[in-house]
Amino acid sequence: MDTSKNMTIQDSFGSVSKVYDSQRRKLIPCFEELYTSAIPLLKSDSVTPRILDIGAGTGLFSSYFLERFPKANITLIDLSEEMLKVARERFKDYDFEYIVDDYTAHPFEEKFDFVISALSIHHLTAKLKSSLFEKIYSILLSGGVFLNADQVLSPSAELEYQYATRWRHHVEQSGLSAEDIQATFARTLYDDPSTLAEHELWLKEAGFPVVDIVFKHYHFATIYAKKGA
Repeated sequence: MDTSKNMTIQDSFGSVSKVYDSQRRKLIPCFEELYTSAIPLLKSDSVTPRILDIGAGTGLFSSYFLERFPKANITLIDLSEEMLKVARERFKDYDFEYIVDDYTAHPFEEKFDFVISALSIHHLTAKLKSSLFEKIYSILLSGGVFLNADQVLSPSAELEYQYATRWRHHVEQSGLSAEDIQATFARTLYDDPSTLAEHELWLKEAGFPVVDIVFKHYHFATIYAKKGA
């Protein structure tokens, strides 16, 4: 990932770290379904499954998994120290690991039962997404699951325009301040979403035998990929 772009994204999201969680619920019309729809599908033989949250931000996505697996061991990685500060406070009663780094380049040394991500991977180029999925496959234990709740691109330009228009209208009616709305739209400049077909292709090429779309609402989707036993 380009370092200068990393710093720009890091600063952009770090600046909203303290209000990130409350804004997610206003900016995403399908927030609860996007974040929670796949969690009941997860199973683990261990009461302390190892979970890696990439692009973890404030730990919002991880918090839902902790409800499902109260004794989970969670590792959170993000570019923004400011975002992870919020996560540290959220999980102050837990002994979790926090990594400030680029997850596309970080050399993970352990394997995980689950790798999760929410609204982060769509910032990557197609090439980086493909190589990241290979990396995720390699660090998952047999039977492990990768869940990605993210923004995707419609294969239809007409539909994509309609999705974007509806989302912008939703944001404009969200109750956020004009400044926050402007900042939200400005952050879309860092987006580089891919289609669901591309996601499925890259995940299959990485080795995942099972790939499914658990939830979809316009250009938001939750993608489930399971590594073979």
